[in-house]
Amino acid sequence: MNRLRASLLLVLLITVGFCGAVLADELKDISQLVSQGQHAQALEGINAYLASHPKDVAGQFLKGVILAEQNKSADAIKVFTSIAEKHPELPEPHNNLAVLYAEQGQYDKARQSLEKAIKTHPSYATAHENLGDIYAKMASDAYDKALQLDRSNSRAQTKLSMIKELFSGSSMVSSSAPKPGEPAKVATVPVPTLNTVPAPASAETTKLMEPKGKQSPALAAKEKEKTAEKQEPKLKEEAKADTQQAVIEVVEGWAKAWSAQKVEAYLDYYADDFKTPNGESRSEWEKMRKERIRNPSSIRVEVLSPKVRMDGNRATIAFKQSYRANGNIMRTSKTLHLYKAGDKWLITQELANH
Repeated sequence: MNRLRASLLLVLLITVGFCGAVLADELKDISQLVSQGQHAQALEGINAYLASHPKDVAGQFLKGVILAEQNKSADAIKVFTSIAEKHPELPEPHNNLAVLYAEQGQYDKARQSLEKAIKTHPSYATAHENLGDIYAKMASDAYDKALQLDRSNSRAQTKLSMIKELFSGSSMVSSSAPKPGEPAKVATVPVPTLNTVPAPASAETTKLMEPKGKQSPALAAKEKEKTAEKQEPKLKEEAKADTQQAVIEVVEGWAKAWSAQKVEAYLDYYADDFKTPNGESRSEWEKMRKERIRNPSSIRVEVLSPKVRMDGNRATIAFKQSYRANGNIMRTSKTLHLYKAGDKWLITQELANH
């Protein structure tokens, strides 16, 4: 699935209920290797750990995650299937099976796995969210098929466009299984246009169209004023839409700088009077951000379903943030407050709801 794990959430580590309040020191060390992208070493470590702790569910689960990170989907599926069969009360293995099935285009299997996860744990929010994405993908495929059979089906085209807009830049998937990182391709059907040739005007029509006299300056000015009044609301809406798009582009640029681990470019998006999350000093906050951005071997941040609210030279944008760093995958609801200084939008506050 194209950029699947930006949409379907792969559970990385097991909850406390799997293995008690504290993971074994060995598992902590192995988890650290995963977060650093050292998957080969992590796999060696977990195999050694399981050799002496073969029934340890936390270790088995972590091995499944490592295999998934190495793109060894078939092996990872075997691990999570075994855990799910031996521990049917746990929703996490079913969730991860769904992610792996979906990556292979097996959406019905993914749906069944998520329904099992929800059955074992009805309040498991991750599974509910993933199931919504699976249904959206299956609907997209169905509408796409309808268009292939009937290219004039405007209802299917409209619904497909709505799904594409809903998941713009995020979770939708090409049925042709594109390469990782490649944007999903949704087929669009051009609406045919008819070339019409106007009939020649009759002599009477031509006569009626001729001006009967020059319009007075006062009347011309009044007509111009009326036209301007009619156009003003439309122009305001267009200007508002342009400004909202500019804010979205700024936030997307912020996410790209973060993904590229260009720390200075990332920090340039924040205003001098930025309100730090925990009231720490700006220098302390910047030091922490530099460490968190530079430490992972790779980062990918995406801005999903942004919604902008304008208030003069200030803007508020709410969106879903998809974050992936090495083996860690998180999806967060985030709100940014910005103001315009000159011709530049700057972030004044950043709020996250995990």
